[in-house]
Amino acid sequence: MRSLFFVLTALSVIGLAFWAYHENYKTQEALSNAERLQHKIGAARARLAVLKAEWAYLNRPDRLRDLAEVNFESLGLLPLRPDQFGRVDQVSYPQRAAVIDEQAITVASSGEDE
Repeated sequence: MRSLFFVLTALSVIGLAFWAYHENYKTQEALSNAERLQHKIGAARARLAVLKAEWAYLNRPDRLRDLAEVNFESLGLLPLRPDQFGRVDQVSYPQRAAVIDEQAITVASSGEDE
């Protein structure tokens, strides 16, 4: 009986050692994946910073003004005039009664479906 107990104990120790060995390798792989992802995130942030800097450089007002002047004829651009803008009282807003009627229709139609 004692020898059976020793064999079972030895087998359980070997099994636990194999499990711990396997878990160690899974943990090392997970840490390696996390490190790779952190590296990719850092590279993406660096690329984003470069792209933002390039965008700011390309959208400088003096550069855009020079481009507009150089391509004035081909683009057919015209300077803005005050009469091209509208006044606030010219904006047509929806009538309040129409909005209320629309809401009543929506509520009535949702009640009919039940």
